[in-house]
Amino acid sequence: MWLFDLIGWFIGGLVIGALGRLAVPGRQSLGCLTTALVGIGGSIVGGLLGRLIFGRPGGWILAILCAAGIVFLLDRAQERAR
Repeated sequence: MWLFDLIGWFIGGLVIGALGRLAVPGRQSLGCLTTALVGIGGSIVGGLLGRLIFGRPGGWILAILCAAGIVFLLDRAQERAR
């Protein structure tokens, strides 16, 4: 059943990553896999921040905000590389 868990994490990460990308103005050159990884990373960071600040895991909004922050940082890193 771990395969279904991985598929669920990927789909959830894709949704959160896409919403995080929508929150950042401008065009980002991130592929589908990178968007999913950003969403998964945003979920992890949002969950840890929520636990640290509120004493319980963060929800969707905190995950999307963290994903938007990761997209913003990736976008800035790509601009510097150019």
